[in-house]
This record gives sequence, C-alpha cells and structure tokens, in this order.
Amino acid sequence: MELNMGSNVFRGANGVIKLDGREQIVIEVRPEPQLLLTMDVYDIGGSQLAHLRRNTWAFNSKNRFELQTSATLALFTYPLWSKIVDKQSGNVILDIHLVREDTVHVVSGTLYSHKGQLFEVTPHYLRFAANPKIFGNVHDLRGAPVVIT
Repeated sequence: MELNMGSNVFRGANGVIKLDGREQIVIEVRPEPQLLLTMDVYDIGGSQLAHLRRNTWAFNSKNRFELQTSATLALFTYPLWSKIVDKQSGNVILDIHLVREDTVHVVSGTLYSHKGQLFEVTPHYLRFAANPKIFGNVHDLRGAPVVIT
C-alpha cells in the first residue's frame, strides 16, 4: 500500500506504523472496499488508555474515545475515512482516508507512543518526539512497516 503522512510518501508499506520500536497502528484495506484500523492509544505518561482492534474497541477506558467512520455507499466508494476522537477534549487522535484501492492518507493525528513520546501528523509534515519536522520525503519500503524513531 502507499501510505501518505503529511507530505511524506511511504510506498510499498505493509500498513504497520511502528513508534518507539513497537507496532502502534495497523491499517488494513479490504477489497469491498473497507478500511480497518487497529491501534493502541496512550497518554503522555505511556499508560494505555484504549485498544482498537479492526474497528472494534477491545478496551476503551471510561468510554473516552469514539471511532467515527464514513458510510459506504454503493455508487460512491472512495474516499472512505476513519477518525478516532477523544470525547473528553474533542481532539482528533487520528484521521485516515482511503482515497484509492491501495492508497491511504493519514490526514492528521496527535497521539503518544508507549513511551509517552508525542507523534504528530498534519497535512504538511510529521514529527515524532524531539526530532525535527519531516516533510516531502519519499520512501520505498518493499513490504516493510513504517518505522518512526
């Protein structure tokens, strides 16, 4: 799949995004088309707040997070989108769009890794921890995960 985060392009990605050495986000695309999201949500201290497994909450502390998805219409299949919203603050944790059969855009996101490091995606760049903003890069991953350190 082609995974776009900000202005960065990761070609041949397997849908896995690793933060601080651990798989934190897994994006799956089904042929129907369907967009499935698996991810862990942590706070700034690294405590796990929620776990989403293929669009179903396996764990969601105090029902704090909400998964919003686009409706699938027979005539208009693309784009499909999924958003995770923090109901407590109103902030969007992750916003992803399936724009073509094998192209996913991570439009925006602000979340923490299991070590409490901030991961931020805007339409223009991505940033992780104290690293500088990353923008305009193209990577050919050949079936590997996107590794952000």
